[in-house]
Amino acid sequence: MIRSDHTTDRGVSIALTHVLTIGITTILIAMLLVSGSTMLDSQTERSAQTSLETVGERLAGDIDNVDRIAAAEDDTVTLTADHPRSVANSGYTVELLEEDDCDQGPLLDGQTDCVRLSAHDVDVTVYVPVTLDADVADDENSVTGGSVEISYDSEDGEIQLTEANR
Repeated sequence: MIRSDHTTDRGVSIALTHVLTIGITTILIAMLLVSGSTMLDSQTERSAQTSLETVGERLAGDIDNVDRIAAAEDDTVTLTADHPRSVANSGYTVELLEEDDCDQGPLLDGQTDCVRLSAHDVDVTVYVPVTLDADVADDENSVTGGSVEISYDSEDGEIQLTEANR
């Protein structure tokens, strides 16, 4: 005898297989996108930190040059240094700090002045030590990235950062 009751079960396994395949594929693609986004954020922070360290080292060298020229000549010295306006597609702020404010950075013990660079869109802050014979100006020593004017005033005996007009 031939059984003719096949109409209720036919094709169910094919539809179930398709639904499971699409569901698993969707979950895997979502996981890849989330992990890719996390990796991109991590790489952006690392890139910003490396770029800020490079800019900070260059600025510290420029500040040191102004300090040495001012000590030798005891005159007013101004140096304009051109640096990138942004790092890792984020603007940044440069601050020249006295030694009392420089104990927050790694490898800084609060005994030397420092340059603090902070990115705006990424949570990255870098401290670069700089040894100065002159004092750091008491005024606001915070400028945005780009062209920075480093000046020493012989009357005050202080080094100050200002934004260059370019």
